[in-house]
Amino acid sequence: QVQLVESGGGLVQAGGSLRLSCVASGRTFRNYAMGWFRQAPGKEREFVTAISWSGGTRYTDSVKGRFTISRDNAKNMVYLQMDSLKPEDTAVYYCAADFSISYTPPSAPYNNWGKGTQVTVSS
Repeated sequence: QVQLVESGGGLVQAGGSLRLSCVASGRTFRNYAMGWFRQAPGKEREFVTAISWSGGTRYTDSVKGRFTISRDNAKNMVYLQMDSLKPEDTAVYYCAADFSISYTPPSAPYNNWGKGTQVTVSS
């Protein structure tokens, strides 16, 4: 079991930037893929991006070129740099983790979840 805690959400104007952080604890961080998901009001939770232990990444099309995922394995941290934010990026953002040895991280399933952090982008 991995415990995940997100931080860094907030209110930002369209075109602005935010950086989300997620710290993992409870089990070794090694060989865990880390992902970010989001859920907007009235919508299902959706995959945003993920990064494998070895640094491979995957992004959903709507955030390519605007969002960047990274991780610091020594600190058990994963980050989501969000630039050129749009109102449609407004959602609760969740950090997720699951064991995976693949270079390209999976988009599902993930079995460990944080409680989420709110991101609101005003127009």
